[in-house]
Amino acid sequence: MKPDMLRPILCGILSLVLIGGTAVHGQTLKERYPTMAPLAQYMMDQSAEIALARSAAPKSISEGAEVLLLGSGGFDVGVKGANGWTCLVERSWNAAVDFPEFWNPKIRAPICFNPAAVRSVLPVAIVWAKMVLAGQSQAQMASQAKAAFDAKKMPALEPGAMGFMMSKDGYLTDDHPHFHPHVMFFEPLGEGPQWGANLPGSPIFAGDDNVNRMSILPVPVPRWSDGTQDSEPAN
Repeated sequence: MKPDMLRPILCGILSLVLIGGTAVHGQTLKERYPTMAPLAQYMMDQSAEIALARSAAPKSISEGAEVLLLGSGGFDVGVKGANGWTCLVERSWNAAVDFPEFWNPKIRAPICFNPAAVRSVLPVAIVWAKMVLAGQSQAQMASQAKAAFDAKKMPALEPGAMGFMMSKDGYLTDDHPHFHPHVMFFEPLGEGPQWGANLPGSPIFAGDDNVNRMSILPVPVPRWSDGTQDSEPAN
């Protein structure tokens, strides 16, 4: 698939940073998932969750990474790591708060964060999971996140923060469950133009997560983490 053909899809997904709704049989996704499903629907068998989390990145990275597992109170360490990376399976609520599939229990988004992202992006994902599992509404979570950032209780985004999302077994959205393998870069809010993002012919895409105060830049890559070719390459 040519980059310019991919652009509407990738800018729409931005790997769990969707804005707006998609009609599905006359019903928008937001209407399909208006509230949180029973917690059990978001949970996984631990062995399967470890394997899926590690599938986000090549084995040379993921085999030595720490793995987080979702429990009833949030993400906890399931496997200790040794290389500074952390892999986990994000759920729907790790998207932007106005993502129309924010409560979609089918979403499983494996990601492996590099050390800079472990220190500055992963804490945000952990906090959101805790707020969700404490029963807070989207409005309450957005308000608390704003207050935490205003009070500088959230870590500053570190230069070089990025993550691998190269699993062929993830489920990102109902419209595009598997999408394409890609790597994610996390930059200060509004930095997309500095990367030449969203311009004709550019392989860089960008979307802003205003609540979490970062720009997310997914870059498609031609192979999945197991080394196999993407059947519909993005470039």
